[in-house]
Amino acid sequence: MHKITLILLLIFFSVNIHASPNVQLIKKENTDSNTTLLVIGGIHGDEPGGYFAASVLATHYKVNSKNLWIVPNLNKSSVQANRRGINGDMNRKFSVIKKNDKDSSIVKEIKEIILSKQVSLVLNLHDGNGFYRKENKGNIFNPNAWGQTCVIDQCQLKQNQPFGNLNSIASTVTEKINKKLLKQHHTLDVKNTNTKFDDEAMQLSLTYFAVTNNKPAFAIESSKNLSSLSKKVFYQLLAIEEFMKIMEISFERDFDLNERNLDEILKNYGILRINNNISLDLSDIKKSLSFIPIKSKSNVFDFSHPLGSVKGVNGNIVVYIGNKKITTLKPQYFEIAQNCKQKFDVKVDGEIKSIDSSSPFVVNDDFSVIQNSNFRVNVIGFKAKKQLSESGIAINYKALDKDFSVDKGQKIYRVEFYKDGGFCSMSTAYFK
Repeated sequence: MHKITLILLLIFFSVNIHASPNVQLIKKENTDSNTTLLVIGGIHGDEPGGYFAASVLATHYKVNSKNLWIVPNLNKSSVQANRRGINGDMNRKFSVIKKNDKDSSIVKEIKEIILSKQVSLVLNLHDGNGFYRKENKGNIFNPNAWGQTCVIDQCQLKQNQPFGNLNSIASTVTEKINKKLLKQHHTLDVKNTNTKFDDEAMQLSLTYFAVTNNKPAFAIESSKNLSSLSKKVFYQLLAIEEFMKIMEISFERDFDLNERNLDEILKNYGILRINNNISLDLSDIKKSLSFIPIKSKSNVFDFSHPLGSVKGVNGNIVVYIGNKKITTLKPQYFEIAQNCKQKFDVKVDGEIKSIDSSSPFVVNDDFSVIQNSNFRVNVIGFKAKKQLSESGIAINYKALDKDFSVDKGQKIYRVEFYKDGGFCSMSTAYFK
């Protein structure tokens, strides 16, 4: 399947997304029940197994009964920085937090989500050091390790609370996962912090806030010592699936759950749409692109990937997927032109096609945008002689300067449309 086909198959989330300035909440819901699993990733920015697992859950799973809520990227600024917490440890702010704390609005909002009547069980996704063992077996395998655990704060919630037998549920989950290990030393175990009596630090945590409000809550910790991101995500998803089974949440995924498939999924960074008139495939994009035509302010960035985000740095726009810096966009500022066409006609390999204004199109031999006095065409990487507009010219692959390609493979080129000095839209030509 050609890359362009993959792009056309990508859809921006068809589930409900509640994106406040603070917390992105993705809801996969059915009308049959109020039973809801809440999955939270990214409370710690340097634990990618958790938030990339949440992103795969959001994009590749369908829920057929009951409800699944996902917060994929709770601590976005710390995720971008690949640091535990740029404003301190967010997972130690759920008991008391100062009003002027930079994390206060996020903590307040996630607390409200946790306490929602619909939420039946909470999973907080982490990556922990080492491999937890009840007996000391060295620097990596010991009781002080957190990796490969299902963490509970106590054994039981109030009697008759659905899913309140925390120890029993955690034991069932780890037992099931241990039958599907990639390597034998990856075994998971239950870690009971006995928070109320033995762990003052955990008394400040998200899961303890939940259980003290009689909400069943667990932390899943894949090991930071696992050799790849796909391994961490594999164990996180195994755990989440076991919790869904316990909660009788019917689900299906569009891939076989194995390390190889996860490797491919994690390489797909999806599509970035800017101002609804630029579309960029991020999966093979160059480290930087210059002269991106955008507004001087109030630009809108929409990602098909739930971990997509941007950050302004020295006048440029740095694009992230989770903690991965994908590309840097160097802007050229334009006003958005008025009354731009939503489609344009282009002759591709001898056949005239009507193309959506910001959509990609595939080229075997050459293409030419049909001339129209209402707009000017600029094909980035092609230089026409003595022409202001590069419409009406048959452009083949050899005629393009490969330094101006969008992608590392040098197959994708920008086709930009302007009107009356303003910018209309940008399409992309994909050469096979």
